[in-house]
Amino acid sequence: MPVIRSTEAEVHHVPDASFRSYAHPDRGSAELCAWRVEVSARSTGLPHRISQEEVFLLLAGNPEAVVDGERIALAPGDVLVAPAGAHLQLDNPGDEPATAWVTTRVGLRAELADGTWISPPWVAAS
Repeated sequence: MPVIRSTEAEVHHVPDASFRSYAHPDRGSAELCAWRVEVSARSTGLPHRISQEEVFLLLAGNPEAVVDGERIALAPGDVLVAPAGAHLQLDNPGDEPATAWVTTRVGLRAELADGTWISPPWVAAS
């Protein structure tokens, strides 16, 4: 059984967030991807539409998710299930970073507001 050590996580940065990628096809996971996201304090997330379901387990902070126009306050221990096709945004209006563990299937894609589709490297298929 593969073990990915915390020191082996691949780190990806975008404005106001970092993604520590653990499970994906290059690490031995054929079906699932999992990563830890940290969202900067006092930040507004990038709105996007997801191609498949994502599950977020909030570890720290008090971010707000916007799912299909509904704003949802989150607290540590909460789990957000964003369905496939949902418009999603993760904001962090608080004074501390927010951290979540996220899981989805391999190959998730996201459509940006301008219609551009992206395939984040932490969920890309090999």
